[in-house]
Amino acid sequence: MSPEALEAALRAIGPERYHDLHPFHGLLHDGKLAKGQVQAWALNRYVYQAAIPMKDASLIGRCEDRELRREWLHRIADHDGSGEDKGGIERWLILTDGLGLDRDYVISQEGALPATRFAVQAYVRFVRERPLIEAVASSLTELFAPSLHKRRIAGMLANYSFIDEKVVAYFRRRLDQAPRDAGFALEYVKRNARTVEEQQGALAALKFKTDVLWAQLDALHHAYVTGAIPPGAFRPSA
Repeated sequence: MSPEALEAALRAIGPERYHDLHPFHGLLHDGKLAKGQVQAWALNRYVYQAAIPMKDASLIGRCEDRELRREWLHRIADHDGSGEDKGGIERWLILTDGLGLDRDYVISQEGALPATRFAVQAYVRFVRERPLIEAVASSLTELFAPSLHKRRIAGMLANYSFIDEKVVAYFRRRLDQAPRDAGFALEYVKRNARTVEEQQGALAALKFKTDVLWAQLDALHHAYVTGAIPPGAFRPSA
């Protein structure tokens, strides 16, 4: 494929497979969940948020491309914080604080669903072990994130009395960060995926990442909508 055809193929994955299509997100954004169910979502999503800097550090640690290392480094700072900016993980903890969850409990990940942990661990291993082009391509779900964040901000503010601007600060920040990150990663993949094998690997990597995100919502729906909460997992009181 030409670089332009590869980009079109990558972008086509979002409308078919991105997790904005999952029924759980429809419930979340339309105000159909009880507070305890929203708490469960935020607590489990923290597992993913906390793993992002580790995933990115593993990519940098095996990368010989200085330009890629320099660009990728700010992703760690975006989540872990730098200087006065405490970062995205802190903003996510502000979200869980605002939902009434104990911060130490959230950080411990003790109440997370087993499927959440397995999905996140699979993503970290993928980035650590797969070819570099595939590791970079797996981040391209960020191409599709801004529209989801916009819907989430509007829906949660409109539909939940316990959500305010402080709670949604994480998503507002990602409206700027995600397009910047996705733009660089997309150009890197287009420039470096030259063979059929490399291009198919990039497409498969992005599909894998959409599976990781979808699996987390499957687990949440099964546990907190269907009601099959596994032993040891968070149990809502509201």
